[in-house]
Amino acid sequence: MSEELRPSDAASGQEAVDEVRATDADAWATACAEDLAAEKARRRASYGPPPGSAAEELRKLVDAVSDKLSSLQSPLLGAVAGPAAQQVVQQVVQQAKAAVEPVIERNPDVFDHLAAAGNELLAAYRSAVQAQEQRWTQRDTKPREGGEEAGPGERIDLD
Repeated sequence: MSEELRPSDAASGQEAVDEVRATDADAWATACAEDLAAEKARRRASYGPPPGSAAEELRKLVDAVSDKLSSLQSPLLGAVAGPAAQQVVQQVVQQAKAAVEPVIERNPDVFDHLAAAGNELLAAYRSAVQAQEQRWTQRDTKPREGGEEAGPGERIDLD
């Protein structure tokens, strides 16, 4: 009887168990968060920063193309038309950027969906091509007429 807990002791014992469980759950969550942060840092160090959203990547592409076009010298137009051609190219690039930027700003999620759809189309195409390649490369194992061994070619009857 001395080992039995009084009702007040039983309640406090249960609270202590609940507190230990809560502490363990927090410790587990904390450890998981630390491990995840360490893994992300390791991957960032190994592979560089992760790619941004599709809208950010499109913006980077537009900037890179515009910088490249602006830096090109046109040997076809000669030295006389060079500065004028350079100015026209820069104007066209600025107009293109001005047209693309508002679309990217208003619809950033659209580009993510388009990128995902492109990946799905690529996977479907890859699957279809692999299946067709398997059909093309399978060898015919049945013996042909006249006891000929099956080969890579196909017998065509001209009669």
